[in-house]
Amino acid sequence: MITEFAKGSTILVDKPFEWTSFDAVNKLRWHLKKRLGVKKLKVGHAGTLDPLATGLLVICIGKHTKLIEGLTADAKTYTGTFLLGKTTPSYDLETTYNSDKPTGTISAEQMEEVRLSFLGTQQQVPPLFSAKQIDGKRAYNYARAGIEKELKSNTIEITDFKIDASRFPEIDFEISCSKGTYIRSIAHDFGQKLGCGATLIALRRTQSGVYDVKDSRSVDEWIAFIEEQPL
Repeated sequence: MITEFAKGSTILVDKPFEWTSFDAVNKLRWHLKKRLGVKKLKVGHAGTLDPLATGLLVICIGKHTKLIEGLTADAKTYTGTFLLGKTTPSYDLETTYNSDKPTGTISAEQMEEVRLSFLGTQQQVPPLFSAKQIDGKRAYNYARAGIEKELKSNTIEITDFKIDASRFPEIDFEISCSKGTYIRSIAHDFGQKLGCGATLIALRRTQSGVYDVKDSRSVDEWIAFIEEQPL
């Protein structure tokens, strides 16, 4: 019954491309409130995905929103693609390319050395185009206004990092990492270490803790589920 579902549930959503995480939460909350005929309902997500990323979004409803903090702390796994030789201010395709460097001299040995350098615990500086707070404002507000700000580094851990250069200069990857890791910064730093720059051009979250995107449903499928359930 939908009333029991709304009292306390954790659901897995495959977030669409160009949707914010809040878009997905708000859409599902709206349909649940409409179906139940209520004005308020707690719905939240465990771990933000950028609009240009797709994949697993863990959404908690009702009493399960108390689980969000713990779920957000879970390790995550992502797949995606870096483009070597080009950079953008946002480290992804939210902004346009601002540099173009040759990649022809980069060897497989160099890429392997760089890949290995990312494994383990380390300090990472988040992108300025991020939701990090600086003086009470989101960092991306400064970035979009062209204002330079310095972000503090975070301690992160990368437990697994695989790359596939068969489509060079596009580098496909799979990475498992701790909470708070910015894959855009991994792309940027990967390119910096190779001396050519890099941009994150595709990103998909496949796992969050014990949850897998294979077990998720689309937003539309969840809406259909909500509409089909008896009250």
